[in-house]
Amino acid sequence: MTDASSESVAPRGGSKLARNAAIVVGLVLIALIALLATRGTSKPISSQIVGQAAPDFSGQTLDGSTFRMANHRGEWVLVNFFATWCTPCRLEDPQIQQFVESHKGDPVQVISVAFSDDADSIRDYWVKERNTWPVISSDTGLIALDYGVTKVPESYMVAPSGLVVAGFFGGVTTAGLDKVIADNGGMAVAGVGIE
Repeated sequence: MTDASSESVAPRGGSKLARNAAIVVGLVLIALIALLATRGTSKPISSQIVGQAAPDFSGQTLDGSTFRMANHRGEWVLVNFFATWCTPCRLEDPQIQQFVESHKGDPVQVISVAFSDDADSIRDYWVKERNTWPVISSDTGLIALDYGVTKVPESYMVAPSGLVVAGFFGGVTTAGLDKVIADNGGMAVAGVGIE
């Protein structure tokens, strides 16, 4: 009788282990599919804000300085809404860093605005990833509301004139950002007519 009960317990434990392993593998596959489906996507979006004057905003950045949108008239400005918990946001960060590095000395500014995130997580993430552009980490709800942001990543390119010329949902690429600038007059329009 001991042998029979031993045999019946072993298969149950084994099937429970197999079921749990199958669940874990299934979850990993779903996460991988989601990651691959969103990787590198940069989809222009129709937004009421595109073609309009960029809403002015200001906020304290991680280094303690104040960023004010109005102070960057005459420059191309990428306004990027992100969160550290957002996988597509993490995937676009190297592209944004490459964009920043390729435009050193150009009239180009990038500002990231946190979306439903906390300052400590952002600070830790920014240091770990060695991101070099400014980020506003707190009191960002009204900024997101003014730009009509509902989920992240979402980004807007603001021309030197102050008009929003493009919006992107799902992550940006360096090439895509450069194309928007080129299609809208390039660096030649920066600083023109700005006092």
